[in-house]
Amino acid sequence: MSGIKELSHLLSEMRPKLNEGRYVFTKVDASFQIHFTDILALFKEEENTTLVLKKEKADTLDLPYEGVFSWITLSVHSSLEAIGLTAAVSKALTKHKISCNVVAAYYHDHIFIAENDAKKAITILKNLSLNAN
Repeated sequence: MSGIKELSHLLSEMRPKLNEGRYVFTKVDASFQIHFTDILALFKEEENTTLVLKKEKADTLDLPYEGVFSWITLSVHSSLEAIGLTAAVSKALTKHKISCNVVAAYYHDHIFIAENDAKKAITILKNLSLNAN
C-alpha cells in the first residue's frame, strides 16, 4: 500500500499519538557498539552517527545529550513524496513557539518535542487535524 500524498487528507487523518517515554538525541563514532533494539532512530552524518534513544539507555551508556524530548507519531501512512505535511505541522507548532524535530520514516512521520511542550503540541496537532477540511 502506498502512502497518502494529498495534504488535506494527510492533515485530516494524521491522528497524532503521544508515545510513552523520554527520548534524547546523541552522537557516537563508528566504533561505538550498541544493540540494534536499543535504537529508536539512527542517521549517519559526516561528523558522527546520530542516535535517538530512550533517555534511560543514554544515561546507562553515559552518552552526551542536550534536552529531553517526547515522541509524537502522526499515525497516517504518509507518502515519502508527500508535499507540505512537515511544513504545516511545523508552522502550527511555530505559532505557539514550540520547536520540533521531524523524522520521516517509511509509514509515518515522527515529531520530537521538548518534553514540557508535549501535551500542548498534541492539542495543537489535533486541532490542526480537525480543521483540515
